[in-house]
Amino acid sequence: MASGPRATVPEDSVRTVSPGRRGEKAVSELTGDSVEAGTLKSAASAVRWVVASPRPVKRKDVQEAAQRRLQLLPGSQAEGRGQGPEEEEEETLLSVPEEDDEKAQPLPPVCVAPMRGMWREEKVALYCDEVLQGCKAEDADDAMCRYLSEKLKLKGKWLGVWKTNPELFFVKYEEASISFVGILVEVTCKLRQSASSCFKVTVSVAEPFSSNIANIPRDLVDEILEELEHSVPLLEVYPVEGQDSDLHDIALALEAVRFFYDFLWRDWDDEESCENYTALIEERINLWCDIQDGTIPGPIAQRFKKTLEKYKNKRIELIEYQSNIKEDPSAAEAVECWKKYYEIVMLCGLLKMWEDLRLRVHGPFFPRILRRRKGKRDFGKTITHIVAKVMTTDMVKDLSSDTLLQQHDDLDLALDSCYSGDTVVIFPGEYQAVNLALLTDDIVIKGIGKREEIMITSEPSYDSFVVSKADNVKLMHLSLIQQGTVDGIVVVESGHMTLENCVLKCEGTGVCVLTGAALTITDCEITGAQGAGVELYPGSIAILERNEIHHCNNLRTTDSSKSTLGGVNMKVLPAPKLKMTNNHIYNNNGYGVSILQPTEQFFIVAEETLSKGTASGDKKDDNMLSKVMQNLNLEMNNNKIEANLKGAIRIVTS
Repeated sequence: MASGPRATVPEDSVRTVSPGRRGEKAVSELTGDSVEAGTLKSAASAVRWVVASPRPVKRKDVQEAAQRRLQLLPGSQAEGRGQGPEEEEEETLLSVPEEDDEKAQPLPPVCVAPMRGMWREEKVALYCDEVLQGCKAEDADDAMCRYLSEKLKLKGKWLGVWKTNPELFFVKYEEASISFVGILVEVTCKLRQSASSCFKVTVSVAEPFSSNIANIPRDLVDEILEELEHSVPLLEVYPVEGQDSDLHDIALALEAVRFFYDFLWRDWDDEESCENYTALIEERINLWCDIQDGTIPGPIAQRFKKTLEKYKNKRIELIEYQSNIKEDPSAAEAVECWKKYYEIVMLCGLLKMWEDLRLRVHGPFFPRILRRRKGKRDFGKTITHIVAKVMTTDMVKDLSSDTLLQQHDDLDLALDSCYSGDTVVIFPGEYQAVNLALLTDDIVIKGIGKREEIMITSEPSYDSFVVSKADNVKLMHLSLIQQGTVDGIVVVESGHMTLENCVLKCEGTGVCVLTGAALTITDCEITGAQGAGVELYPGSIAILERNEIHHCNNLRTTDSSKSTLGGVNMKVLPAPKLKMTNNHIYNNNGYGVSILQPTEQFFIVAEETLSKGTASGDKKDDNMLSKVMQNLNLEMNNNKIEANLKGAIRIVTS
């Protein structure tokens, strides 16, 4: 059965094998972009070698060590791997030009391992209880080897598809068109004595000759396998469907090990002491599941993946730089190595922090604004900044005659020119301004005209959109449209912010009010947040009047326990202060208002107390809710909370 349409590549793209070069080159090309996973025990040891040792490291030794750590599917990224044969079949596959050689048959389907479909509890049981069994991080390789060895005893020989890097066969190719070269092989399993050799397997070309490359030369495949001594990374072999049930167990074991090294293992694990390594793996499983089911907003998850990828790339750079030093390193080379090493250390620290926090949908991880306040101008005057392509007298007719004016056609320039007390007046149009994430002075930013016609969009390459630590800043009559930024659409780090008659179209998280900050929202519309529309941190203050908060908590998840956030979310201890009057909170995927408390004892309230009975006017429930509201400094009057997926109000225990 064919695995997809097959095309052709230019004749000169087929790689020829030259004696004496293939053996050394093959190991490098075989692993593709997996070399970052464990070439040396640590970046620190890499630097120590450069500084102290006169002996060069052989590139082949470096790459052999890499094979032990991680075997990624060549040509693909870690987060895109293992999607199963359905996604693989969608690849546009290549072939070499038509010749008289035997034409390869299409590849048979491979076993579908249920790894990604497992519940998180099943993953935890598999890795923590069955595979790792309480081992330390430095023993994880041996634990994986034992697990694989036990499974491989089930079947001595079987058919599989060897998927390897196209560079092993082609001098040049379009990476977008072909992600791997697949060959049908017969696998012979032999028990290995060490963890490094356990990840190798002996293969030979199976009959009928089959590949995802329509007419790849059979002689080329035979020659490459001979140069490799018919030994290939076990994790690059995928059992073929249609064999006995033991092969499904082997396929699951292989996928479990791939998943471990792709998503759960970190290069620094065996470099640091960890009292309970299995607990750390469980946390990473939860992190992965929360990213997959949408509990962690897409922009934040993407930022984490990019940082992890950057860390891996920097590690590769260090390894390659080191391996190219043939003699005693010069002073410049040693300094360059240290620079690369410290880049890795910084990225490593950031990843550790994020993993500990598990990227929860609770706003930024650290303050974004580092700019100082300007304060007032030396001559004590304030300026009104007009933002429009062309300024006319009609635009300023309502201003007093002594108003000092300054016209800008760029909102960023206007904000950069502001001092405390200034006003920025924006006329209809579409704008972007990274300086909205650096609001430190007390200014007013207001639109003239319909709020829908004054559209300010975020810059996708930046983490933040609107962030304030001014004592008093006001945004009026605007539409804020979030596109790709990671933090909340508006984050109040400190001081007080007022939002009046604005539309907030969220793509990531909603409005976040951090500890000690205050926010007043009046006559605004908040929609589309991947989390709560308004997020109140402990000790914050918020006043919400006549707002619409709807279609928030757009998490793509089937896990109902992850959908509690909705319109307004409060984190207590110390309790924030919230006053809500005449708001309409509706059509959110969680609760209208959720209150996150650290323990069940903080408020002795049964889960049923704040369900639909509260909205129905039950006297007992009303009394209990009133008691909770009093404890929380929560004042709610004449709000309309309806059609929220989970209900009106709920206390959630973290």
